[in-house]
Amino acid sequence: MPRKALAVVSVFLTIGLFGSVTLAEVRPHALFSDNMVVQQGVPINVWGTAKAGERISVKLGRQEASAATDDKGNWSVKLDAMKPGEPMTLTIAGENTVTFKNVAVGEVWVASGQSNMQWPVRASTNAEKEIAEADHPGIRLFTVPRVVAGKPQTDVQGSWVVCSPQTVGDFSAVAYFFGRDLHKAIKVPVGVINTSWGGTPAEAWTSMAVLESEPGLKSIVDSWDARFKKYPAAVEAHIAAYGKAVREWLKSADSAEVAGRPIASPPKLDFPGDPRTSPHRPAGLYNAMLHPLLPFGIKGAIWYQGESNAGRALQYRTLFAAMIRNWRKDWGLGDFPFLFVQLAPYQREPANPPPGTWPELREAQLLTMLNVPNTAMAVITDVGEEKDIHPKAKQPVGARLALAARALGYGEKIEYSGPIYKEMKRDGSRIVLSFTHLGGGLVAKGGPLKGFTIAGSDQKFVDAQAEIAGDTVVVSSPEVAEPVAVRYGWTNCPVLNLWNKADLPATPFRTDDFPMVTAGK
Repeated sequence: MPRKALAVVSVFLTIGLFGSVTLAEVRPHALFSDNMVVQQGVPINVWGTAKAGERISVKLGRQEASAATDDKGNWSVKLDAMKPGEPMTLTIAGENTVTFKNVAVGEVWVASGQSNMQWPVRASTNAEKEIAEADHPGIRLFTVPRVVAGKPQTDVQGSWVVCSPQTVGDFSAVAYFFGRDLHKAIKVPVGVINTSWGGTPAEAWTSMAVLESEPGLKSIVDSWDARFKKYPAAVEAHIAAYGKAVREWLKSADSAEVAGRPIASPPKLDFPGDPRTSPHRPAGLYNAMLHPLLPFGIKGAIWYQGESNAGRALQYRTLFAAMIRNWRKDWGLGDFPFLFVQLAPYQREPANPPPGTWPELREAQLLTMLNVPNTAMAVITDVGEEKDIHPKAKQPVGARLALAARALGYGEKIEYSGPIYKEMKRDGSRIVLSFTHLGGGLVAKGGPLKGFTIAGSDQKFVDAQAEIAGDTVVVSSPEVAEPVAVRYGWTNCPVLNLWNKADLPATPFRTDDFPMVTAGK
């Protein structure tokens, strides 16, 4: 055999031999690594792969458990719930032994969503100072790589790192500031798993089973199925068009060469995007970036998303609630706290703008918070940037999510929300609004109340005068003698100043149910 061929064969034999050894090794799931945090107060699931039939033993602190792998090489053990204490070592042994050090017991939160959750600390307000001060041994960070899959996956890549100036810069800013404020308040280790991808819709983070079974959501799957089926023909058409362009270019190049003219650059082959690898495909990110985290113990989830669904805000009412139920069911931990961020102001409009899609998406988020148990919403009407969809001030976002976590997750008796519209009463030519989450009282921050509009039965809204009267807001306009509805902050980029004395802003709202811009979308 020629020496070159022999070398190639040797390489393949080597790969095969080492590949078989690697598959036989005890390999824990990627969530088990040095510096990890396991959730306190719930049974601890530990799992991975090894050789079929191999006996695996797991030891964490004083606890030990063992199990045999199944015929596919999968194994899992369950340890009893633990309390925070000194860092421990996790040992997993079979034919080989894997040891992980500096393992903490504390609180684990999943952070997910699109670009405003993915947005890193290094690109946020006061980044240099924040990074320099991010020395928090009790906070651990895990980032899930951005991957798409057509079917549910079982593992991810990555490892836990201790929060430090060297590790925090590329981590999610909202997730870090949330973890930092929470850790300061509860004084136990906090682990945050960031699994987010910019520009992605909520259906990408929802399982296919839920999308196909939930009324009103199957249309999303159907539209993508149609795209999948059309893609091969689209590629063939693209190749045919490219071939024609090349043939025409060759003719023109020959003519140019004969005439002594410069030859134009050849056409480029630019394939249409494959919908199968799109991060927007239904269930694609659930399969690759969420499902692999199951059944790792967590306390709850934080979520910042909605921009990519704003054009279908009415549908989002169903989709978002279904996604939350989906996550809770699959984790099997009951109605764990699910805390999310309402869309910030963006894209300032001219005076008296037509109805937009963003206020309807904010309303869908508000309704989700009101109708889905153990959820909370961080309102950030004060931190938006009219020309940038990515507000740089992520600190107040994380802080308000941490307030909600302390209240819903840990039972602290604190105010965690700004005023939320409760009901309206007609009083002659005025409408009187009442609220929950008064937080000690209503406040008009920085001057007279802004952002209120009022309408009569003609459904034409005009700017309104609004004043705080005790625990209510009284709204009127000389242009509307018989008002029937009030709206607050009902634009894409509202300027608002109704707060409570707990220093939290009121959510935008409307009292009416007039037809929506996104109906039927």
